[in-house]
Amino acid sequence: QVQLVESGGGLVQAGDSLRLSCAASGRTFSSIAMGWFRQAPGKEREFVAAITWSGGSTYYADPVKGRFTISRDNAKNTVYLQMNSLKPEDTAIYHCAGAGSYWLPVNTTRYDYWGQGTQVTVSS
Repeated sequence: QVQLVESGGGLVQAGDSLRLSCAASGRTFSSIAMGWFRQAPGKEREFVAAITWSGGSTYYADPVKGRFTISRDNAKNTVYLQMNSLKPEDTAIYHCAGAGSYWLPVNTTRYDYWGQGTQVTVSS
């Protein structure tokens, strides 16, 4: 079992940067893939980025490619999402998630563990 807690969200202006963190508890963190998703008001939850258990491979959704970077520190049981050049359309609740059975999943259904989320608001 893995418990996930996100932090680092806030209100920023367009063009600013934020770094989200997701702290995990549980012994299996270093052996599972991790992902970030976001959900804007009135919209479905969408994939943002994913990283393999080792951190050796990553994958990004097209809207964030080149602006966001996912990383992890298995010694600290933490996954990060560095967000640069933020845009108003990045405004959403950001959730981290863990997948125990897949290498680099992008679908919400492939993830077993979810955090409560952290709000990111980007003003124009």
